Amino acid sequence: MAEQAEDIDDIVDHPAGANSLEHDDEPSSASSKPKNAFAELMAPKRKAPASPEPEKRPKDKAARWRGALVQYINNPSSFGSQVLRVTPNTVLIKDSFPKATVHLLLLPRSEKHSLLRPNEAFADPAFLAIVREEAASAAKLAAAELERLLGSFSVSNKPRLEATDYTNRPPGRDYLKEIKVGMHAHPSMDHLHVHIISKDMHSPKVKHKKHYNSFNTEFFIPLVDYPLADDDVRRDVGFQNGNLSKDFKCWRCGKDFGNKFTQLKKHLEEEFEEWKKE
Repeated sequence: MAEQAEDIDDIVDHPAGANSLEHDDEPSSASSKPKNAFAELMAPKRKAPASPEPEKRPKDKAARWRGALVQYINNPSSFGSQVLRVTPNTVLIKDSFPKATVHLLLLPRSEKHSLLRPNEAFADPAFLAIVREEAASAAKLAAAELERLLGSFSVSNKPRLEATDYTNRPPGRDYLKEIKVGMHAHPSMDHLHVHIISKDMHSPKVKHKKHYNSFNTEFFIPLVDYPLADDDVRRDVGFQNGNLSKDFKCWRCGKDFGNKFTQLKKHLEEEFEEWKKE
């Protein structure tokens, strides 16, 4: 299975991570194992070729990582259950390093647009309309999965679960409201992708400030806000870099944790338990 990575830290932390669910190294099939080492034949009186200079290796690996999403676009059938839906316009996949209970990526297949940055790609109104429509459909799938995973804990969902008349069931909790759909202002991967993610940030893959702030500041731009106006501050690199370095604030209650990531993570666990009961 090919690997994606939300940032370069995922390459370091999970060199073979995508065989579970979500992003980073060399492509392989959905059922393959990491490569076995192979023995080199020794030739007398010849020196083995020099290894690449250490400083060049991260660049090569980073380049593979940045371009990893193209494999899902070009050959989605190779990735088994990691691919949820394929249409003529998009591929919908599970993020291999999910930053929340439900985290999907919608990958546009248009060769004309897929290597553009969001501001450039969504300047095309026809393309934006297609992506919005498919993202709305994907968000409904994400909401249904969130309900499947957490619906039994929800007080507001209980009457729906207990209803015996399936033709007249109460609506229950609106899980679609718990799903965010948008883009990172400056994506770290080459190919255009839309994040479809539940709000909770409940995941062991949330490991540092960038992971959290990239989804909980204006660095995360809702798809509905595109196209951005020319004078929109969210276009500014300096503004967005500032968002990534902001103090931590709880997505649910707004409590400020400064730079105390460990305290934030503990708090997120508590908030998750309360949130899923709503």
